[in-house]
Amino acid sequence: MKRILAIVLSLVMIISIFAGCGALPSPSPSPTTGGPTTSGPKEKVSLKIWGSQEDQAMLATMVESFKVANPDKDYDITFGVVSEADTKTKVLEDPAAAADVFAFASDQIKDLVSAGALYEITRNKDKITSENMEGSVDAATVNGKLYAYPETADNGYFMYYDKSVFSEEDVKSLDKMLDVANSKGKKVFMDVSNGWYIASFFLGAGCTLTISEDGKQKCDFNNERGVLAGEAIKEFTAHPAFVTGDDAVLKGGIGSTIAAGVSGTWNAEDIKSILGDNYAATKLPTFTLGDEQVQMGSFAGYKLVGVNSQTKAPVEAMNLAEWLTNEQNQILRFETRAMGPSNIKAANSSAVQENAALAALAEQNQFASSQKDVLGSFWAPAEAFGTAMEAKDYSKSIKEQLDAMVAQIEG
Repeated sequence: MKRILAIVLSLVMIISIFAGCGALPSPSPSPTTGGPTTSGPKEKVSLKIWGSQEDQAMLATMVESFKVANPDKDYDITFGVVSEADTKTKVLEDPAAAADVFAFASDQIKDLVSAGALYEITRNKDKITSENMEGSVDAATVNGKLYAYPETADNGYFMYYDKSVFSEEDVKSLDKMLDVANSKGKKVFMDVSNGWYIASFFLGAGCTLTISEDGKQKCDFNNERGVLAGEAIKEFTAHPAFVTGDDAVLKGGIGSTIAAGVSGTWNAEDIKSILGDNYAATKLPTFTLGDEQVQMGSFAGYKLVGVNSQTKAPVEAMNLAEWLTNEQNQILRFETRAMGPSNIKAANSSAVQENAALAALAEQNQFASSQKDVLGSFWAPAEAFGTAMEAKDYSKSIKEQLDAMVAQIEG
């Protein structure tokens, strides 16, 4: 009996050992992960995006790729139509009702930050700042803090020109361009009565627009170099080869009476279709400031993507905003809507570099100043000075006119 009992106990022990070593069947692999299936529903995240009407289909494509890249959560992402120009107004009307993620023009950032409407970007900050152009990062930064993701770097201006009239050497100097155009019965176009464009001379001279600690506009366009810039504008507008007007004037005359003109990427397709093989674009030229040649400056505007400070999902909103503005999607934005990337790698891609207008803008952006320090008080006085120059109103000296302009700007 003892012998039989020992045999039974031994058999029980052997069975136990095999069971403990995993000899029993294991769960079947998951068809999607290759491992055991997990239990429980995925976390649901609801977000809303605002973008322009023209961007809606493109944004939907970007969102789908975001979902594919982040399968661990169940994203419910909806869309609203708000143009970048209107974003600040809509957000400040009711920040709690605004989208979690929204695109806006860079000149709105200080007002949005002052109103406490933007969430400070704290995730992957070093990566974002290193991957985008310095100017675009500066435009997204207030008081040393990053408040938005750079999206585009294409809201600026440069020189279109007719290659049958000018050589590449000619367009390096405004004086040379005027002389060549005049000798051939042609014109050089610039809307000098627009403060956005006329600032080129003052910025090139080293003058600045800043904001004081009490939030007021400061302008030194009437200093010694500013006066020299004003004299240069006077000479330019008095030249027989100068012509001014709006976009319709430029597009109506380019290729016939107008041989070159200052404008932006929004006119690229029309001007290219008119000039055909003679189509070309480059940075702005140098101009004579006193007894030296200086490079014309410009304003650089950027489109940014911000996160609502009242979002209920700040981490997920930042992840989405970063995705919408990454290299891959900046290239998609260029391919879809011909928008100039702020991402350095995207901007240096062969496709972007082959676009003459964007290449010219990128070249000019080296000499551009951000608009984030330009307040509304600047535009009307600058326009008035430009209008006086176009009308050849010399009833007061350039110094007197600039003193009056700056007094109005600083208010």
